[in-house]
Amino acid sequence: MSGKASVLRALHQGRAADDPLVLPGPWDAASAAVFADAGFPALATPSAGISASLGYPDGQGTPAAEMFAAIARIVRAVDVPVSADVEAGYGLPAEELVERLLDTGAVGCNLEDSDPVGRRLVDPREQADRLAEVRAVAGPELVINARVDTYLRGDRTTAAAVERGRLYAAAGADCVYPILAPPTQLAELAERIALPLNAYCKPGGPSPRELGVMGATRVTFGGGMQQQALEAVKDLAAGLLR
Repeated sequence: MSGKASVLRALHQGRAADDPLVLPGPWDAASAAVFADAGFPALATPSAGISASLGYPDGQGTPAAEMFAAIARIVRAVDVPVSADVEAGYGLPAEELVERLLDTGAVGCNLEDSDPVGRRLVDPREQADRLAEVRAVAGPELVINARVDTYLRGDRTTAAAVERGRLYAAAGADCVYPILAPPTQLAELAERIALPLNAYCKPGGPSPRELGVMGATRVTFGGGMQQQALEAVKDLAAGLLR
């Protein structure tokens, strides 16, 4: 196993409830360097933030080549492990997806269980088979964060998320990410799925530390950090016209 993959996997283990793994979401090399210099032990790229920086709406046609190139630039800019959000995998077969991910230098990935075209949930067993293929090809070289989109696509029950989470755990996922799960459900999800749980931290919601106490092992921010940075740029631009 590569050193950085081993480091990233270990960062998910043995964490205190009030000390979750906080992974900022860089959208380019410059923002990645800022987060790494601040002392964060690893980073997790957001597809939404990178897509916005490249001029594409999230989930609506960012070319795979541009996404992988952006991830590679981020990885080159820092010494810490980087996990990459590659949405649903851009329709690539597992072998090519893993090859292209590893070529960027990333040692982790997000894979979501929504169909990006129809914006519907993929059958959970089909997604589990897909994750198993990725695991078989990657071995221990990728830390797989399996995103569960039931809360995003309308079924907000813990039962639906747990069913998918357990299937993905059995398929070899290292972490499960029930995006938009209510914080009050995190503890039950973590207990029943029995894998490190990734929670989404959104502005105005619980802090990363609070999400950890509520059951999250890992906290990410989606495209929120890029959006906040853009708001600061808007304020800067407005100030120049005063």
